[in-house]
Amino acid sequence: MEKARLLFLIFIYSMFAMACSTEPEIPSGGNTNDEVSNGSGNGNSNQEQDEENTNNDNQNNTEENMSNSRIKIEANGTTLTATLKDNVSTRALINLLKGGPLTINMNDYAGMEKVGPIGTTLPQCNESLSTQPGDLILYLGQYFVIYYAPNTYSLTPLGKIDNTSGDELIRILGNGDVTVTLSLSE
Repeated sequence: MEKARLLFLIFIYSMFAMACSTEPEIPSGGNTNDEVSNGSGNGNSNQEQDEENTNNDNQNNTEENMSNSRIKIEANGTTLTATLKDNVSTRALINLLKGGPLTINMNDYAGMEKVGPIGTTLPQCNESLSTQPGDLILYLGQYFVIYYAPNTYSLTPLGKIDNTSGDELIRILGNGDVTVTLSLSE
Protein backbone atom coordinates (compact mmCIF):
# COMPACT_ATOMS: atom_id res chain seq x y z
CA MET A 1 0.00 0.00 0.00
CA GLU A 2 2.83 2.41 0.87
CA LYS A 3 4.56 1.60 -2.42
CA ALA A 4 1.40 2.41 -4.39
CA ARG A 5 1.00 5.71 -2.53
CA LEU A 6 4.64 6.61 -3.20
CA LEU A 7 4.27 5.84 -6.91
CA PHE A 8 1.11 7.95 -7.05
CA LEU A 9 2.90 10.91 -5.40
CA ILE A 10 5.84 10.59 -7.78
CA PHE A 11 3.41 10.63 -10.71
CA ILE A 12 1.65 13.76 -9.37
CA TYR A 13 4.93 15.62 -8.78
CA SER A 14 6.16 14.71 -12.27
CA MET A 15 2.94 16.15 -13.73
CA PHE A 16 3.57 19.44 -11.87
CA ALA A 17 7.16 19.48 -13.10
CA MET A 18 6.03 19.07 -16.72
CA ALA A 19 3.51 21.90 -16.32
CA CYS A 20 6.31 24.22 -15.22
CA SER A 21 8.56 23.53 -18.17
CA THR A 22 10.33 26.59 -19.55
CA GLU A 23 10.53 25.12 -23.05
CA PRO A 24 8.21 26.70 -25.62
CA GLU A 25 5.65 24.42 -27.21
CA ILE A 26 6.88 23.27 -30.60
CA PRO A 27 4.57 21.30 -32.88
CA SER A 28 5.61 17.77 -33.74
CA GLY A 29 7.26 17.32 -37.13
CA GLY A 30 5.45 14.16 -38.22
CA ASN A 31 4.08 13.72 -41.71
CA THR A 32 0.38 14.23 -42.29
CA ASN A 33 -1.96 13.67 -45.18
CA ASP A 34 -2.19 17.46 -45.57
CA GLU A 35 1.45 17.73 -46.67
CA VAL A 36 1.71 19.35 -50.10
CA SER A 37 4.79 20.20 -52.16
CA ASN A 38 5.30 23.91 -52.64
CA GLY A 39 6.39 23.36 -56.24
CA SER A 40 9.77 25.02 -55.79
CA GLY A 41 11.63 21.76 -56.22
CA ASN A 42 13.45 22.07 -52.88
CA GLY A 43 11.31 19.40 -51.18
CA ASN A 44 9.93 21.74 -48.49
CA SER A 45 6.24 21.30 -47.84
CA ASN A 46 3.73 23.92 -46.78
CA GLN A 47 3.58 22.14 -43.42
CA GLU A 48 7.34 22.51 -42.97
CA GLN A 49 7.09 26.22 -43.82
CA ASP A 50 4.19 26.61 -41.36
CA GLU A 51 6.21 24.82 -38.67
CA GLU A 52 9.19 27.10 -39.32
CA ASN A 53 6.93 30.17 -39.03
CA THR A 54 5.38 28.78 -35.83
CA ASN A 55 8.83 28.13 -34.35
CA ASN A 56 9.87 31.71 -35.19
CA ASP A 57 6.67 33.03 -33.58
CA ASN A 58 7.32 30.94 -30.44
CA GLN A 59 10.89 32.25 -30.27
CA ASN A 60 9.67 35.85 -30.64
CA ASN A 61 7.03 35.34 -27.92
CA THR A 62 9.62 33.84 -25.57
CA GLU A 63 12.03 36.71 -26.26
CA GLU A 64 9.23 39.21 -25.61
CA ASN A 65 8.40 37.52 -22.30
CA MET A 66 12.07 37.40 -21.34
CA SER A 67 12.39 41.15 -21.99
CA ASN A 68 9.59 41.66 -19.44
CA SER A 69 11.11 39.39 -16.81
CA ARG A 70 11.29 42.19 -14.24
CA ILE A 71 8.48 43.89 -12.37
CA LYS A 72 8.18 46.88 -10.08
CA ILE A 73 6.59 46.55 -6.65
CA GLU A 74 5.47 49.78 -4.99
CA ALA A 75 4.72 49.73 -1.26
CA ASN A 76 4.55 52.55 1.29
CA GLY A 77 6.28 55.03 -1.05
CA THR A 78 9.14 52.66 -1.92
CA THR A 79 9.66 51.09 -5.34
CA LEU A 80 11.33 47.68 -5.44
CA THR A 81 12.31 45.68 -8.50
CA ALA A 82 12.02 41.93 -8.82
CA THR A 83 13.36 39.43 -11.31
CA LEU A 84 10.81 36.83 -12.41
CA LYS A 85 11.41 33.16 -13.09
CA ASP A 86 10.37 31.81 -16.49
CA ASN A 87 7.40 29.51 -15.97
CA VAL A 88 3.74 29.29 -16.97
CA SER A 89 2.69 31.26 -13.87
CA THR A 90 5.02 34.20 -14.46
CA ARG A 91 4.07 34.33 -18.14
CA ALA A 92 0.42 34.60 -17.05
CA LEU A 93 1.34 37.30 -14.52
CA ILE A 94 3.20 39.27 -17.21
CA ASN A 95 0.13 39.03 -19.49
CA LEU A 96 -2.06 40.26 -16.62
CA LEU A 97 0.26 43.23 -15.99
CA LYS A 98 0.24 44.14 -19.70
CA GLY A 99 -3.32 45.32 -18.99
CA GLY A 100 -1.99 47.82 -16.45
CA PRO A 101 -0.76 47.94 -12.85
CA LEU A 102 -2.26 45.55 -10.31
CA THR A 103 -3.00 46.81 -6.79
CA ILE A 104 -3.13 44.17 -4.05
CA ASN A 105 -4.22 44.62 -0.44
CA MET A 106 -1.94 42.33 1.56
CA ASN A 107 -2.16 41.00 5.10
CA ASP A 108 0.62 39.81 7.34
CA TYR A 109 0.59 36.06 7.90
CA ALA A 110 2.48 34.06 10.53
CA GLY A 111 5.21 36.69 10.91
CA MET A 112 6.91 35.52 7.70
CA GLU A 113 4.95 36.81 4.69
CA LYS A 114 2.52 39.29 3.23
CA VAL A 115 -0.31 37.72 1.25
CA GLY A 116 -3.15 39.17 -0.82
CA PRO A 117 -5.66 38.13 -3.50
CA ILE A 118 -4.88 39.05 -7.11
CA GLY A 119 -8.52 38.99 -8.22
CA THR A 120 -8.08 36.22 -10.78
CA THR A 121 -6.67 32.71 -11.02
CA LEU A 122 -3.29 32.07 -12.64
CA PRO A 123 -1.92 28.64 -13.58
CA GLN A 124 0.10 26.96 -10.83
CA CYS A 125 3.29 24.96 -11.01
CA ASN A 126 3.95 24.05 -7.41
CA GLU A 127 7.24 22.68 -6.23
CA SER A 128 8.63 21.95 -2.80
CA LEU A 129 10.45 25.12 -1.75
CA SER A 130 12.33 26.59 1.16
CA THR A 131 11.59 30.28 0.77
CA GLN A 132 14.01 33.10 1.52
CA PRO A 133 13.38 36.79 2.19
CA GLY A 134 12.30 38.51 -1.01
CA ASP A 135 10.81 35.42 -2.66
CA LEU A 136 7.64 36.09 -4.65
CA ILE A 137 5.14 33.24 -4.61
CA LEU A 138 1.79 32.40 -6.18
CA TYR A 139 -0.33 30.56 -3.61
CA LEU A 140 -3.36 28.50 -4.70
CA GLY A 141 -3.24 30.29 -8.05
CA GLN A 142 -5.04 33.31 -6.55
CA TYR A 143 -2.76 34.90 -3.94
CA PHE A 144 0.42 36.94 -4.38
CA VAL A 145 2.88 36.40 -1.53
CA ILE A 146 6.02 38.29 -0.53
CA TYR A 147 8.18 36.36 1.93
CA TYR A 148 10.37 38.21 4.41
CA ALA A 149 11.29 35.11 6.47
CA PRO A 150 11.97 31.44 5.59
CA ASN A 151 9.26 28.83 5.08
CA THR A 152 9.13 25.36 3.54
CA TYR A 153 6.05 24.32 1.58
CA SER A 154 4.78 23.31 -1.86
CA LEU A 155 4.41 26.63 -3.69
CA THR A 156 4.59 28.23 -7.13
CA PRO A 157 7.70 30.40 -7.42
CA LEU A 158 7.30 33.68 -9.31
CA GLY A 159 10.61 35.39 -8.68
CA LYS A 160 12.66 37.32 -6.16
CA ILE A 161 12.91 40.95 -5.08
CA ASP A 162 16.32 42.29 -6.08
CA ASN A 163 18.95 43.26 -3.49
CA THR A 164 16.70 43.37 -0.41
CA SER A 165 17.10 41.67 2.97
CA GLY A 166 14.36 40.38 5.24
CA ASP A 167 14.88 43.29 7.66
CA GLU A 168 14.57 45.81 4.82
CA LEU A 169 11.36 44.15 3.63
CA ILE A 170 9.86 44.29 7.14
CA ARG A 171 10.77 48.00 7.32
CA ILE A 172 9.25 48.72 3.87
CA LEU A 173 6.14 46.53 4.18
CA GLY A 174 5.44 47.31 7.84
CA ASN A 175 4.00 45.14 10.60
CA GLY A 176 0.35 45.04 9.52
CA ASP A 177 -1.60 45.30 6.31
CA VAL A 178 -0.03 46.92 3.26
CA THR A 179 -1.16 47.86 -0.22
CA VAL A 180 1.28 47.04 -3.02
CA THR A 181 1.11 47.83 -6.71
CA LEU A 182 2.72 45.55 -9.28
CA SER A 183 3.67 46.81 -12.73
CA LEU A 184 5.94 45.83 -15.59
CA SER A 185 9.43 47.24 -15.36
CA GLU A 186 10.26 49.47 -18.33
